[in-house]
Amino acid sequence: MTPNGAPPGVHDYRVFGLKIRSEIELPELFVDHSDALADVAIRVGAIESDIVEEGLHADEGGLVLVVPQIARFRISDGATIVIDQQAGVPARNVRLFLLGSAFGALLHQRGLLPLHANAIEIDGTAVAFMGPSGAGKSTLAACFHDQGFRVITDDVCAVGFGPDGHPYAAPGLPRFRLWAEALELVGRDPRGLSRSFLNEEEEKFDVPVDAASAARSQTPLAAIYLLERGDEFSIVPLRGIEAAEAVFANTYRGEYLAQTSGQKEHWESAMRLVRGTPVFRAIRQWDSTSLERQCSRLLHQVRALPRKPEPFGCGGKPTGQS
Repeated sequence: MTPNGAPPGVHDYRVFGLKIRSEIELPELFVDHSDALADVAIRVGAIESDIVEEGLHADEGGLVLVVPQIARFRISDGATIVIDQQAGVPARNVRLFLLGSAFGALLHQRGLLPLHANAIEIDGTAVAFMGPSGAGKSTLAACFHDQGFRVITDDVCAVGFGPDGHPYAAPGLPRFRLWAEALELVGRDPRGLSRSFLNEEEEKFDVPVDAASAARSQTPLAAIYLLERGDEFSIVPLRGIEAAEAVFANTYRGEYLAQTSGQKEHWESAMRLVRGTPVFRAIRQWDSTSLERQCSRLLHQVRALPRKPEPFGCGGKPTGQS
C-alpha cells in the first residue's frame, strides 16, 4: 500500500471537491495524500455495449459517452468512470475528454451544477467568468492570476450548496487552456507548453498553475459574470429569469441533462443560485492594450459588491463538507 492507502499502481487525486482513485495517471490534477475514501473510481476496461454513435447515451448500468477515434467512457452513479480507449491514441487526448465531457456527465449525475466558467478567488470569495468557448474566460482568469489572485478552476466550475444554502465553487482543474492568440494577449510563449490535444491542427495549449497559486478548498461564490465581446467595456446586472436562463444556457455539457433526467433539478439549482448570487453581463474588448484595464475595472466592481456574512468555516470549507 502507498502512504495514503492506495494500492500500488493506483493514483489518488482531488478535483471538483471529490477524491478520485484512478488506474491511470492524471498529471493535470493535484495528488490527494489523505486517507479519505474515494468518491470516484476511474478504471480501464472493455465496455460491453453496441453503442458507437458519437455523443452521450443512456445505457444499462449508466451512461456511455462515445468520442470517435478516441475512447468510450461508461459513467455510472456519479461514482465510476470506465475508459475503453482505442489503440494507439495518445494518453493526453484521452485525458482531455475524461476530465472534460466524461466528468461533466458525472457531475450532472451527482446533482452538482457545472458551469462553463473559470473562477478566481478574490478576497476569500469566488468570482466566476462564464461563457461559451472563445468568450475569453481563460484569458481573463490568467490576467487575474498574473496579478496574484488564486485560481479556483479552469473551464468547468462545479457549484454546490453548503448546509446553510450558500453556493460555493469547488476547486477544479489547475491550469488554463489558451489558444495561441490568447497566449500572446497574456504575454506567454507557447514554446515549452504542451498542446491540449495532440494533432497537427490544434493550436490550444495547457498553461499549468502551481500549487501555491491554486485554491484547494471550496470557496463561497460571490458573483458570476457572463462574458461577451464588444466594442466598449460595460457591466450590466441580470436578474430573475434572465439570470437563471444565462446560467442554464452556460451549463457545462447542458445537453447531457436529457440523458441524466436532471432538467428539473438543474433548473431549480439555477434559480437557487441566482436568488442569492449576483449575475452580470460583462461586455469586454478583445485586445492586449485593454486587458489589464478591464481586469482592474472588474476587480473594482467585485470589491464594491455588498459583502455577505461568512457562510463557511475555517479554511474556506463549508461546515459539514468533506
